[in-house]
Amino acid sequence: MTTSPGVVVVGASAAGLSAAEGLRRSGYDGPVTLVGDEPHLPYDRPPLSKQLLAGEWPPERLSLRSARDFTDLDLRLRLGVPAVSLRTSAHLLHLADGSRLPYDTLVVATGVRARTPDDSAAGAGTHVLRTLEDALALREELSGHPRLVIVGGGFVGVEAAAVARALDCEVTLVTGGDAPLTDVLGETVAQVLAEVHREHGVRLVTGARAVEVLRERGRTVGVRLATGRVVPADAVLAGVGARPNTEWLAGSGVPVGDGVDCDVCLYAGDDVWAAGDVASWPDAVSGKRLRVEHRTNATEQGQAVARNILAGRASATAFRTVPYFWSDQYGLRVQVYGRTRGADAVHVVDGSTRQRRFTAVYVRDGHVVGALGIGMFRSLRALRELVAAHALWPAPHAEAAVLDRRG
Repeated sequence: MTTSPGVVVVGASAAGLSAAEGLRRSGYDGPVTLVGDEPHLPYDRPPLSKQLLAGEWPPERLSLRSARDFTDLDLRLRLGVPAVSLRTSAHLLHLADGSRLPYDTLVVATGVRARTPDDSAAGAGTHVLRTLEDALALREELSGHPRLVIVGGGFVGVEAAAVARALDCEVTLVTGGDAPLTDVLGETVAQVLAEVHREHGVRLVTGARAVEVLRERGRTVGVRLATGRVVPADAVLAGVGARPNTEWLAGSGVPVGDGVDCDVCLYAGDDVWAAGDVASWPDAVSGKRLRVEHRTNATEQGQAVARNILAGRASATAFRTVPYFWSDQYGLRVQVYGRTRGADAVHVVDGSTRQRRFTAVYVRDGHVVGALGIGMFRSLRALRELVAAHALWPAPHAEAAVLDRRG
């Protein structure tokens, strides 16, 4: 009697775990193998730049499930062994230790990896912030109160800046925009948060592009900007984005662009599905390809893939979502629904930007595409319906102050 190889999930991530759990909860009793390049059981990544970096949480608190939960899931775990190649024609996955795993169905949930400004490897004093080891190394660095230069004005950078200032480190943040987060949240909201960072002692270098991390005797000493200016540093954190982990799929036949190219059901072909940060799929509203690097999206896509695997290709359903993410900075919680990047205008619906307590909607081509709240979660929840409906703006009877994204 031949035993089916079952489902192999590549990526011991939030998305990978969600897919495995979804299969079990729906009654799938065949083999499920979870492959991960890190030696850890799946853990939560958002706290890496917040509670873990600040020393408020121990590493074990990040685990997504208890040891008992993993036992109950009855997973075959292959941790600390990266996938190196895939032969879809033979339904065979090759691992770095030389072993091969057959599969009936494969789920790609390999996520992304952090970039550095000059594409060099992180060295002594130069950090990225993507894995548990990354966060622990940076936490140890910050304990010595270094001059920290953060390159990149995204959420990882601003959250790390807030933690570093709380730890009494000197912090300089270099960003290409007029303020950190301008490209994501728009000029008006970004300037509100920039002022908060300045009040807490962060030096902002705006409109600047870092081109090189400088090292002497193997140690980071500064960052060179495109203008030639050098910003001295004892430590550097690169927060300049991430690349999807898809190199191992070269020659496999799985379509790869900015991530794994899936259809609306997250199916990539040849019994391969994708979920989480690595998955690229066509948006049902705009038709444009999306790839979302948010924790909630990873969980939702893992669950959707599990449902579609069990339903079969003929009965698979399109993945639809209203993306949600949050950020903590100096006691302020910024929460966002939808897609704020690329909006035409921001409309403040309730509260006041001056008081740093408000909600706002983001509009593109006359439709609501996103909503943001700072300190007003109940009001923000009410705006989620407008985002989900891609509602026209102005909405009936809505009174709002219009703030152009360019100030």
